This record gives sequence, structure tokens and C-alpha cells, in this order.
Amino acid sequence: MHIDRSKPVLVTGATGYLAGWIVNRLLKDGLTVHATVRDPHQTDRIDYLRQLADSTQGTIHFFGANLLDQGSFREAMNNCGVIFHVASPFVLNVQNPEEELVKPAVEGTRNVLSAANTTPSVERVVLTSSCAAIYGDNIDLQKTQNGIFTEEHWNTTSSLSHLPYSYSKTLAEKEAWKIAEGQQQWRLVVLNPSAIYGPGIRVHDKSESFNLLRQLGDGSLATGVPNISMGVVDVRDVAEAHLRAAYIPTASGRYIVSGHNSSYPQMAKILRGQFPTHALPTRVAPSLLVWLFGPFIHPALSRPYVHRNLRRPWSGDNKKSRNELNMEYRALTETLCEHFQQLIDNGIIKSAPR
Repeated sequence: MHIDRSKPVLVTGATGYLAGWIVNRLLKDGLTVHATVRDPHQTDRIDYLRQLADSTQGTIHFFGANLLDQGSFREAMNNCGVIFHVASPFVLNVQNPEEELVKPAVEGTRNVLSAANTTPSVERVVLTSSCAAIYGDNIDLQKTQNGIFTEEHWNTTSSLSHLPYSYSKTLAEKEAWKIAEGQQQWRLVVLNPSAIYGPGIRVHDKSESFNLLRQLGDGSLATGVPNISMGVVDVRDVAEAHLRAAYIPTASGRYIVSGHNSSYPQMAKILRGQFPTHALPTRVAPSLLVWLFGPFIHPALSRPYVHRNLRRPWSGDNKKSRNELNMEYRALTETLCEHFQQLIDNGIIKSAPR
């Protein structure tokens, strides 16, 4: 299935952390990008994307769209061959998970793909899902046949009350597959990245990865980091995977996009070796203290979460992405250090005595 590169492409939520790198990659390939944002008249939020376009052979056009507004993506989608549906809220501290996470994720996916069904030019849809749609907690690894998460697995343990972000990603991806299976015009390819780190096209101070690196560097976790494991992948590698999922003719199904099986203590150790003048944590927080005080440090560190994740391994299988998308992943040191350096360069993290 050859995908026509002469057609424009649509990127939803174009000002986001990951979406910015996708837009950058598309523009460098000389493509015409239709970028949806909440308000295209807020030039201060989109000027950096215009500047990217000015430095490449590509072209960018901005369109206003809202995940909850049915029909708002149709104008932006006109004549597009590939849809990159990236927009989805990623917030761990929420008051109303149904309204803040589930509704925009699921209805947004439904609105974007419904528009694809009425746009004859669309040939392929690349959906940014998450490893959060594959598993809920690290303890779920015990239920896998070979002790590793694969594309065959689905998150069955998250809910509105426990890991609602993961729950929203699971429901949104299932909705996407349901819509895709009900039509024959376009092919759906889904990417399931693990935790995304790496420098942004600009500093994205609202991303969860930004928050963790800031806490590692500003002394917030000086007493110790919780021993929690996860997959880690560079944001630039995830962007590259999106393009390959779009334009490799045989790409199909789900892809775990994850470069490394890592943990917070390992990440802190890597950064300590490269940034000796910063107050990076040197200890692992005692499990009992994490269980007792985790909910006060961050709402996501609930006691059920701590029980199901603390000191439990995480392992994800990225063979499908390497074999079918020809992915090669950056070194973890490169990802973390370049991200941390960006925060230093922008005055967000300052040197401090150890």
C-alpha cells in the first residue's frame, strides 16, 4: 500500500511536546503540514512552528480544532493523505478524570476518525497511543507468559479511580480500532510509546517528563528516588516511528516504541555522572517511606500504585518496531542528558552544591 507523499498531512495537537518533533520531521521531508491547535490566533504559541517551516522545504498551515467539537477537524483534514492523531491530555493530577482525561481522549479520537471516514483523500491514520494501553501496573508483568509486555497485551486493571490516564488511553485506542474495523478506506497503525523523554523543540514545562527531571535536579527528591521501573524512549525516536508507521507500506497493527527498560534510580545515576554540580539524588527512597508519604508527594503515588509498582520490574518487547519499522533507539544517556541540559540552558534547573 503506497502512501502518496505529495498530499498534505494532518497533525493534531501540533504544539505538544511529541507533536512538535513530528511536525519538525515532516517539514524537513518537505511535506505540507496541516496543524491543528486550539486557537490559531495565539501567535505566541505557534510562532516557533512557523520558524521551523521557514528553515525547511516544508509548509505549515494552522487550523483551529477542539477534541470535543464534532466536525472541527474536517477543514484541516481536507486533501490530507495521512492523519497523525497525537492530541490527547496527559495529566496525572486531575480532579475529574472522566471530564479531564477520558472524555477528551475517547471523544477526540472518535471525532478525528469520524472525520477521516468522510474525507476521501485519507489513506492512513497513525494514532499515538501509549504503553499505558498495554499494561496498568508493573505487577501486571507477572501475568504475562514470558515476563515481557508485547503488543498482544491490553491494560485490564486501570480505572477512573486507579491510573485514570492509563484508563483513558486504553479506551481511546479501543475506540480507534472499533472505528477502523468498520471501514475499508484507510489503515490504522498505532504506536504505543513508553515514558517519553528528551529535549523538546521548545521547553514543554507542562509535560510529565519535564516535571520528573526538574524534581531530580532541583532537590525535591534529595532524600531519595522511589525504586519504580518503566520503559523509556527518546521523543525524537517516537517522532521518527510516526513517520515510518505512516509511510512504510507494510506497517500495520500496534507497535511498542520503547528504547530501554529503566528505572528512576538508574536515571538519577546517569544524570549524576554527567552533571556533578547538581543536587541529584544519591539514594533510593526506603519503600516504607514511599508507601507512607507518596500520596503527599504526588497524587499519582497512591498507596495502591506504590504496592503494585514499587520494586517491581518492567520489561517491554520492542522487536516489532525494530523489525517492521526499522527503528534504532538512541542511548538512554543521550536522551536524559540532552533533556536535562535543555532545562539548565533555560534557567529551570540551576547548579547547586551536592
